[in-house]
Amino acid sequence: MQTLQGKTALVTGSSRGIGRAIAQRLAADGATVVVTARSHAASESTRGGRTETIPGTVAETVALIEAAGGTAIALPADLTDPDQRDALIRETVQRTGRLDILVNNAGFADYSTIDTMSMAAFDRTVDHYLRVPFALSQAAIPHMRAAGAGWIVNVGSSTGLPPIRPFRDYNKDSGDVIYASAKAALHRFSQGLAAELLADDIAVNVVGPSTAVRTPGAAALLPDGYECEPVEYLAQTVREMCVVPAAERTGLVAFSLHYPWSTGTTVRTLDGTGELPPLEPPAWSNPNIVPAGV
Repeated sequence: MQTLQGKTALVTGSSRGIGRAIAQRLAADGATVVVTARSHAASESTRGGRTETIPGTVAETVALIEAAGGTAIALPADLTDPDQRDALIRETVQRTGRLDILVNNAGFADYSTIDTMSMAAFDRTVDHYLRVPFALSQAAIPHMRAAGAGWIVNVGSSTGLPPIRPFRDYNKDSGDVIYASAKAALHRFSQGLAAELLADDIAVNVVGPSTAVRTPGAAALLPDGYECEPVEYLAQTVREMCVVPAAERTGLVAFSLHYPWSTGTTVRTLDGTGELPPLEPPAWSNPNIVPAGV
């Protein structure tokens, strides 16, 4: 199923986890995927004063894609650096000749309760989840207009929806309020941008996990025993946002178990060669999720 043959996709934060899975899935459909993260080396993460090395590199993602018969290019960039951020779009177009798909996945979740969060952590969270998608989208738009179409997918979160009431214990002490607020802003940004770009046939959609994906970066933030979902369902949902014109599918905030289940979408393995069974969203997932997107 080479539905993306001849297209270029840039996936940020694709050295591991959700970004890597999205890159693999788009490559399986024929896209040339530009894999980017902060550096060629595994990155370090500091949370609560503790620093740890998180596995995963852009070279590893490229190797996985190429081993499955796909095409990928590694372009490391620190997206909080304006010069590197701007150069990433330019170099993507220089290396591949075009930019059709932008997936804004990169992020950093520094969870702290409001009374303990530093201003640096606040700024870093807002930077990752709102400023960077804004800047990359803005830089990508002229290239998509020139091509006559394009697709922007921003990775959202169910935390950006109103919390379940009565409040769960998680909401009382998880420290995700600023992260969730930034994701809520990203949802609204995406829907507004979708309206602005509809006439240009550039689709803008949001895809988030229905529950959570246990990635190397998220593992430390998830409570013991938390029921997670396979990453393939999220990667497939992103793929669905990149294959039809904006007039047919834009401005959605969709979630990775709910969307395939409600629309009857077949979920394929990351290499595109196999099918996974339909997976019903759990009853305890956020009731504010609209199954087919809103």
